[in-house]
Amino acid sequence: MIKKFKKFKKFKKFKKFVILIFCVSFIGYIFIKIMSEDRINRINRLGISYLNGNYKVTYTGFTGDKTWTVKGGKITSESDKGYYFFWADNSVSRKKTYVQIPIDKSLIEEIRE
Repeated sequence: MIKKFKKFKKFKKFKKFVILIFCVSFIGYIFIKIMSEDRINRINRLGISYLNGNYKVTYTGFTGDKTWTVKGGKITSESDKGYYFFWADNSVSRKKTYVQIPIDKSLIEEIRE
């Protein structure tokens, strides 16, 4: 009798857990469907900042892709303006170049060494 009661109690906890996961997922789905794409993009841009690392930044807005390398630097964004700002290493002149590119068509990858 006690074993059946323990199994029933475990099943009840599992059932509550599954219902909770379903409810949270459903609320998240509804929340995303209600929000406009522009608002979702603004939320995604909030506080994007890549600190003290090595990064490869690619901008695909031109006819050909443009790529920059950031070594030991940071990449920051300003969500109101929709741009990334960073100092890129210039391999030709061996100086740093200040770059400002739109967030929309940019890709940032961390370089692991």
